[in-house]
Amino acid sequence: MGAANVIPGVSGGTIAFITGIYEDLINGVKSFDIDGLKLIRQRRVKDFLNHINAQVLVPVFLGAAVSVVSLAKLLKYLFQSYPTYVWAYFFGLILASIWFVGKTVSKINISSITSFIVGAAIAVFIALQVPTQENDALWYLLICGAVAMCSMILPGLSGSFVLLLMGNYSLIMVNAIASFDLGIIVPVGFGAVLGLLAFSHLLNYLFSNYKDATIALMTGFILGSLLTIWPWKNEITDPNFINSKGELKVIGYDWFMPTSLDNTTIISIAMIIIGIISVYFIERMGEKSK
Repeated sequence: MGAANVIPGVSGGTIAFITGIYEDLINGVKSFDIDGLKLIRQRRVKDFLNHINAQVLVPVFLGAAVSVVSLAKLLKYLFQSYPTYVWAYFFGLILASIWFVGKTVSKINISSITSFIVGAAIAVFIALQVPTQENDALWYLLICGAVAMCSMILPGLSGSFVLLLMGNYSLIMVNAIASFDLGIIVPVGFGAVLGLLAFSHLLNYLFSNYKDATIALMTGFILGSLLTIWPWKNEITDPNFINSKGELKVIGYDWFMPTSLDNTTIISIAMIIIGIISVYFIERMGEKSK
């Protein structure tokens, strides 16, 4: 999940869903409530850990945090040196996720079909938006953390891509994490915690009352996100959009189809296939763990 959340266009929620831990994750986060606070005040640590399902939350969030910190520099290098191959791998990953997430819809009806179409339309709309200017104001960093975390746990919507649209992807996911800038990380993290706690209650309610429609909506999100992750594209920059390092910031993409079967195209197709196979094995491991 941590690795996925670093990539603009890829959702950690998708990884959680295909590994079978998504509902446990949401229920665990939702359990940070009044009852949980009472257990802490009563110093009933073991009961509190059981209440929040710590056996799921602790390894997931610890693994995600370690992954984000350790992969930030590596992914920056890979995107600079082999962007098409990286995008191709994650394209295969997300392409396969459509099937593995969508197949969990138990009943196909007007509600689920409509939800699927709406989800895909929203994701495509988001993908076509132009990013805003970078902003390191405290209030804006809090909002970035809250909104990005909500999208990070929603399959098909990438928290990193939302940060890109909000203008703060480079500031937060690349520069602040790589240099461990607490002035940026702390307010973003605080906003993320608040957003996660609030959004988990909404997701829990939707799963409890409208599970098929909710999963169909998420599947649509995943389908629509493929536009962002398409491997063959050229970056569009604007001299008016400069990041915190004085570099031109990507404000969009010019998508195209490969015109020849050269080495780059062959390797990219191979990476797509590897991505698809990766999801198959991730899903298999999720079934075994359940």
